[in-house]
Amino acid sequence: MSSLQSRVLVAVIGVPVLVWVVLWAPPLVMLVALCLLAGIGGMELQRCVSGAPRSELVGMSAIFPVFMVAWYYERPEHVAVLVVVELVVFFGYAIVKGGEIKFNQIMAALFGGTFIGYSFAAFLRLEATGIHRAYLLLPFILSFACDTFAYFAGRAFGRHKLAPKVSPKKTVEGSIGGILGNVVCGLIFVFVMDHWLEAGIGYGTMVVLAVTCSIVAQIGDLSFSLIKREFGIKDYGHLFLEHGGVLDRFDSVLFVTPLVEIILDLTHRI
Repeated sequence: MSSLQSRVLVAVIGVPVLVWVVLWAPPLVMLVALCLLAGIGGMELQRCVSGAPRSELVGMSAIFPVFMVAWYYERPEHVAVLVVVELVVFFGYAIVKGGEIKFNQIMAALFGGTFIGYSFAAFLRLEATGIHRAYLLLPFILSFACDTFAYFAGRAFGRHKLAPKVSPKKTVEGSIGGILGNVVCGLIFVFVMDHWLEAGIGYGTMVVLAVTCSIVAQIGDLSFSLIKREFGIKDYGHLFLEHGGVLDRFDSVLFVTPLVEIILDLTHRI
């Protein structure tokens, strides 16, 4: 199977599944899907940092992001308890191992357990506000649209490198194209929500959201690329074939989802 065929296959299967889970699946199905993504993401990050496909630490790093998502679903007011438990468990494990576990491995485990779990749990927090479930698609739209428009704008007009030491193919022109594309897609989303679902958030709010999320999405993409470059890997995994692993496909989404939640909250849309 060629690279293009595998990418098309993932898109043909993945997009309808994603839309169904977000819009129509029971909340429990969404919870399970988010737990799986968070757990695999935590595992991928630890494998990258540790350089070991299997280990006790890799397993622990997969479990705690799942706990974070599930904990938010059941008792969001006590999430600080889980963070403290993670600190004790991972540092305690490192102490027991007597120096075998390095500090960057501990930080990868804590980052996965807190940030990755927290970000995926943002979908549950948004859903719990009672906002129309179509808004749960926004983090995906404002991440994937930015990536897509940036890619084509970069190919057509790219001249100046954006971050050559982190991602040599990304350009300033592509970045601007991603921002503009995000605004267009965001305004289309608001139009659809206004005219068919009567649940719009306003065009002004969407412009702010689209521009901000585009910038943050690109930072998210470059951040996870920076980690890959430091540890010398091409992809975090192969769950999505040529699209890579969870962290390759959802790197921007992890940064954008909490931001969508924050901006909608600050503008009193949720």
